[in-house]
Amino acid sequence: MQGSSGLTSEDQRRTQTAVLGAVDSQEALVLPLEAIELNTFRRQYAGQTFWCGSWLGGCGRQLTTKLYVDRVCHFAHHADADTARRPCARRARDVTSADHLYVKAAAEGLLEAQHLVGEVVCSEPGPAAAGSLVQLQLGDGGRLTIHMNAAVPPDWKSPQTAGRIVVEASVPVDRRTLQRLPYVHRIRCDSHGTSRRVLIGTQTARGTQWFRPEQCTLDPAGWLPPR
Repeated sequence: MQGSSGLTSEDQRRTQTAVLGAVDSQEALVLPLEAIELNTFRRQYAGQTFWCGSWLGGCGRQLTTKLYVDRVCHFAHHADADTARRPCARRARDVTSADHLYVKAAAEGLLEAQHLVGEVVCSEPGPAAAGSLVQLQLGDGGRLTIHMNAAVPPDWKSPQTAGRIVVEASVPVDRRTLQRLPYVHRIRCDSHGTSRRVLIGTQTARGTQWFRPEQCTLDPAGWLPPR
């Protein structure tokens, strides 16, 4: 067992996500919570590096894995001379904190699977956290905006925007909007090993049905669930 003597005070907030290979990488990883799973994780990624990446709103320093048998395992910052002078101000560190990167990857996979020209971009860190918005721009002018949190309120003014806006499962939508629109698209990520599985939901008055991204269709009207 490794104790906490190698941790800085910033690592007492347990960091469960990192990016792989470089500070500006968008390849996210979730660290297993259990020691036996972490041993497998270490073998799988032997020789590779983990980072408190810029697309996680992180400080840009390298991370290491901490193994425990009496508490959850987590990533920790490498201690260096800059640690005290440049503490990490990352806002979110739990298993959901890289969900925007998993959503971006799922959207890119859908573009490729459907042979569509387009681009998927995460919003940069600013007043709102990195990845608060994931925007998908189709080559034919269609646009889809995914709100990963409530930091940037969706614009529900036109019923025609319903297919072009997706909100994370926990983002509230007021009752009047739900009554006015035919449906609201939702998105969520579930834990799946050292990754997160993306699901798309369509919320109506009868509840929410969830689908895998590859079951859905992209067109200028937005994200269309299977019929």
